[in-house]
Amino acid sequence: MRPWLGSLLGSLLAPCAPMRSLTGIGLRAIVLLAAVALQQACVNHSPQAVSGADKLMPEPRTETSTSITALARPTIETEQDLWNRVRRQLGLPIPDNVRIQAAIEHFEKQRRFTELIAPRAERYLYYLVTEVERRGLPMELALLPLVESSLDPFAYSYQRAAGLWQFMPGTADYLGMRRDWWYDARLDIRESTHFALNLLSTLYEEFDQDWYLALAAYNAGKYRVRRAVKNNRSKGLATDYWSLKLPRETQRYVPRLLALSALLREGNTAEFALTPVVNQPAFTAVATGGQIELLRIAQLSGLKLNELRQYNPGQLRWATAPNGSNEILVPLNNAAKARAALAELPESERVTWEHYRIRSGDSLIRIAKRFDTQVGLLRDVNNIKGHFIRAGDTLMIPNNAAWQESLALAQLGSVGVARNYRVRSGDSLYKIAQRFDINLEDIISWNRLDPKRYLQPGQSLTLYLREG
Repeated sequence: MRPWLGSLLGSLLAPCAPMRSLTGIGLRAIVLLAAVALQQACVNHSPQAVSGADKLMPEPRTETSTSITALARPTIETEQDLWNRVRRQLGLPIPDNVRIQAAIEHFEKQRRFTELIAPRAERYLYYLVTEVERRGLPMELALLPLVESSLDPFAYSYQRAAGLWQFMPGTADYLGMRRDWWYDARLDIRESTHFALNLLSTLYEEFDQDWYLALAAYNAGKYRVRRAVKNNRSKGLATDYWSLKLPRETQRYVPRLLALSALLREGNTAEFALTPVVNQPAFTAVATGGQIELLRIAQLSGLKLNELRQYNPGQLRWATAPNGSNEILVPLNNAAKARAALAELPESERVTWEHYRIRSGDSLIRIAKRFDTQVGLLRDVNNIKGHFIRAGDTLMIPNNAAWQESLALAQLGSVGVARNYRVRSGDSLYKIAQRFDINLEDIISWNRLDPKRYLQPGQSLTLYLREG
């Protein structure tokens, strides 16, 4: 970096914020952080505004200008571009920090990142923004799914974290998020956002209203952050986020969120340009009237099945979950058509499916009696030849005479019909996926597998295969 530029920036920032070492840091990242620091510190007239130890809830904004330009400025609700709505509400202090500078450079090098999130932002961002606003939380939290999952509700990590907000199975169970064979709330757009914002708000209070520590606890777990704080306190060291000894991932976590905030505040540049997103809802909820096949909903709504699934990733099977909310999300433009068609759908065309795991001592006759159905029907639906069944395998059991049409819809759907597969010696997830032309990640999701553990011969897997 040229000495004269470092001196100039130092003299500009001296009255407002402490200047850190500039050695080895990208020039553009330094200039960007300097501009943000100058703006937030000088406007607030508070040198402490950039201190990591301060309370981090942004102060409410007030308009002080009555000029024609200020009066003509669009309100948050009337902004045409949703990114501008987000940009105007970003308020967490951004310290001049080497880790943030590195994160800025990271995002600017990921040229495909903005292309990747563009279609996802069109679907999900408006809902995230309105929920954050409704709760009065920092707008930076609406950007957190960009850090967690690149705004992909189907994201599934090797550590088994899933969804927009990347909930681990244990955390989801602790919070009471529904997870079963039919449905996973971690993938559900509305449910996962509800639980994530609840958790973040709770952590904010538990960590003395410090958003940096709350975010670190969301990533690493609150007990690990508490131990780090306690350890620093016992040594007489500072206990703010930047001073704690935390896992490497957590050390990068908060800086990446603040780097996104800094890049957004600057606006579109050659290094980081976001595609405009219309500032209006992308989807709405429609009552299903009970369990129903996703393909049938798609057909009634005038949608492709894959498009419907983009709004309902929490629905894991070809039909909606029984005993669920009886709501489905559809694009706003298709809502009226979907409501009218579903309201007119006769009960005779609805089928409720049971998912039953065979127990020791079961037989097709006993199961048929238990569910008041026919042995022949169980054979047809589950592709069973003869009478032999195996404990641990699963059966699909319909309870309506329209099961044949429902099964046909399942076969046409993207996940297909359930088939039981017993692992053989020499099998691997990759080999099984190749053999049946399905995604390896789907096998992991369908069976709740730990991808780091080897399959065992004799282990039973459920696969969803297209017919034909």
